[in-house]
Amino acid sequence: MANKSKEDLKKELSSESYYVTQESGTERPFTGEFWDHFENGTYTCICCGETLFESDTKFDAGCGWPSFYQAAESQNIKELDDYSLSRVRTEIRCAKCDAHLGHVFTDGPQPTGLRYCVNSVALEFEKEISSE
Repeated sequence: MANKSKEDLKKELSSESYYVTQESGTERPFTGEFWDHFENGTYTCICCGETLFESDTKFDAGCGWPSFYQAAESQNIKELDDYSLSRVRTEIRCAKCDAHLGHVFTDGPQPTGLRYCVNSVALEFEKEISSE
């Protein structure tokens, strides 16, 4: 599937999802749909559907954004240096469509010690279907 144009994304996404994913914005903490969401399933990119994170790596970091200690597939996330604040941070983007997702920090739990801090509006959730 080809990447969608900015015009198509502007039509399809909410204004907040567009702002975050296309203009590197940030949603307010404790307001997003997934910050305290702990169902079993997969989190995907809202812009292209790429698999980003699995629910079994999600944890409550207390920061108000969905946090994961590991990406579903490391090649699905790209990391960039972010100099937009007074300190250097590591921005994370969808490797498939270049949507801004959030940032990754080194204050997460083991086994990785990482905290992928992601904006809810950059994600969609696919609930795991039970085989009971």
